[in-house]
Amino acid sequence: MKAKILIVEDQFIEAKGLKLILTNAGFDTCSIARSVPVALSIIEKEKPDLVLVDIFLQGEETGIDLGKVLHERNIAFVYLSANSNRQILDEAKATKPYGFMVKPFRSKDVLIMLDVALYLHQNRLSEKSPVVPKSISDHLPSAFAQLIGRSNRFMQALEQAQMAGPSDISVLILGESGTGKELMAHSLHKISSRRSQPFVVVNCGTLPPNLIESELFGHEKGAFTGAAVKRTGKFELADGGTIFLDEIGELPLELQVKFLRVLQEKEIEPIGGKPRKINVRVIAATNKDLEEEVAAGRFRIDLYYRLNVFPLTIPPLRERKEDIPALAQYFLKKYSNEAGRTIPLLSDNAQEQLMRYPWPGNIRELENTVQRNVLLCRGTVIENVEMPTAKNLYAQETDKQDRLKTMMENERDHILSVLEHCKWKISGKGGAAEILDINVNTLQSRMKKLGIEKVISAKKK
Repeated sequence: MKAKILIVEDQFIEAKGLKLILTNAGFDTCSIARSVPVALSIIEKEKPDLVLVDIFLQGEETGIDLGKVLHERNIAFVYLSANSNRQILDEAKATKPYGFMVKPFRSKDVLIMLDVALYLHQNRLSEKSPVVPKSISDHLPSAFAQLIGRSNRFMQALEQAQMAGPSDISVLILGESGTGKELMAHSLHKISSRRSQPFVVVNCGTLPPNLIESELFGHEKGAFTGAAVKRTGKFELADGGTIFLDEIGELPLELQVKFLRVLQEKEIEPIGGKPRKINVRVIAATNKDLEEEVAAGRFRIDLYYRLNVFPLTIPPLRERKEDIPALAQYFLKKYSNEAGRTIPLLSDNAQEQLMRYPWPGNIRELENTVQRNVLLCRGTVIENVEMPTAKNLYAQETDKQDRLKTMMENERDHILSVLEHCKWKISGKGGAAEILDINVNTLQSRMKKLGIEKVISAKKK
């Protein structure tokens, strides 16, 4: 039996459209409410399982006021909204809704959002129950085999991924650098109906600003100076499959409008060409706080709403340390096999070293460390792990504080100072690359060599 849904919406046409979508999908619907008092009265009489509530309603009370009541009564709800400012977004999120749906509504988006909200609500109820839920580790798809770890926080992420994977819902993967966001995105693609179609990866942070539009949407021959041949964009290459947009927070504002059109209309417009329909699933990822980007005017709030339908957070390695032994063993086997040698054992001391280190670079840093130690190992046991140089950032070695810094250390400090000033913005207007007067790719190469990416992650601790 499908859930009973209450629609709280003061716009007649939109309310009727929503009700039609729900009834056609077999949901039971309550009477439509246009104000908070009417909604509360209907809730008492008809007992809905979930409420779709517009933020702006008739009367003095808003949908956010109703959201507070719904949260107190433990009734699932999702906000309906046109574009709102950061203050309203903050107030709405404080009431702990199960999601936001942005007008205009598409049937598929509405139904997926309902499934997600009802699932999350049931999961929240289960967490409050004294009965320990049965482990899902034995029921994960084989496509998740490379997602190593069985800690509670990581398993929650995998469970949500397993739910989102088979649908066409847009997913926003959140997590620090090195946590495995691309691997998670690829796993989502592998369990979807698009698994036999292309999986196209785009790193928005590494694309030259003057070529981003052409890279994403393509261009026609002669569209601009230097366009000697037609170019097919990444979105069109992903047609029928999935596009993974990493570092989505780096996308320039002027291109965010075009990206929003892709999400809303499933349509692209190549430079110098005509609009054309595409069928592509979008998975995005970022290590930035997009709400802060919205507040600073660097990210469109309507795009944030569209992407944030199903946020999926991957915890940093320091918050799932019980997964370190399994991850280390996985990488030991991987790189030993590649080197054609016997898999070495980790001594108790070596394992303690791995567990004690904070891993600011997360799984990527652990992988690099294990790979290096496999190559350095001359026996069958790794007695002591050659740890990353970044450990000096955490060591309390006061006897070294007064020594003179090397040129490399001074360079690292200068780049860090500029990044702090730019709030970690690398490319674009006012970014670190512009201030340092170097190419974005050059800056990123220096950051990688100097371990600055690890420092960024550590400062988020």
